[in-house]
Amino acid sequence: MSDNAIHLRSVSRQYGSGDGPVTALDRVTLGFPRGTFTAVMGPSGSGKSTLLQCSAGLDRPTSGSVTVGDTELTELSERRLTLLRRERIGFVFQAFNLLPSLTAEQNVALPLRLAGRRPGKSRVREVLRQVGLDGREGHRPSEMSGGQQQRVALARALITRPEVLFADEPTGALDSGTGRQVLSLLRGMVDAEGQTIVMVTHDPVAASYADRVVLLVDGRLGGELIGASASDIAARLTKLEAVPC
Repeated sequence: MSDNAIHLRSVSRQYGSGDGPVTALDRVTLGFPRGTFTAVMGPSGSGKSTLLQCSAGLDRPTSGSVTVGDTELTELSERRLTLLRRERIGFVFQAFNLLPSLTAEQNVALPLRLAGRRPGKSRVREVLRQVGLDGREGHRPSEMSGGQQQRVALARALITRPEVLFADEPTGALDSGTGRQVLSLLRGMVDAEGQTIVMVTHDPVAASYADRVVLLVDGRLGGELIGASASDIAARLTKLEAVPC
């Protein structure tokens, strides 16, 4: 078995056709090792979200291949791809996407119910405890702060024990203090439990929580930083954005 939880091989993604196709990703080859925390950064329009969507099976590449574990995504039918995302991939987004009429416990259990599985109350409460929401099981989103809602969204993503957790600007809607708490939770999941996390962010402080920062420029890899500080990441981004197209 590969040491990579996700592996992209020469992945390209184009949108549109005719005289004006847009290349969002251009022959990207990249691995995300198991049990690591990777931040994906780059200037606006560099292909960050497209990289996340192709890696997570939300979008199909125009060419190249994406492998989750030993499973090649580009060979799967839509039904099998949906099942794989449901069972092996977790998602956390900037918008919490919680159902307002459901309690925290019910929101967390929802992915299992949608998969036709009966969620065990002990497992649901275990993941809520894991994200620091013990005692909040019966609260609805309107009764929780933004940080607490993001923790519910995180618990919902973890309920299926995903091989990879994808996070798209997970602290973008939070104040800096609450954002740091959520980032510390993500960091702890990697260190204590060996979770694999891939996070798209524009924030150098958020990226500094990761083991590695992957940089994209115009849909291509623009380098990477290992164990970098927020100031080093910010300086590297500034240089990238200053390079003329």
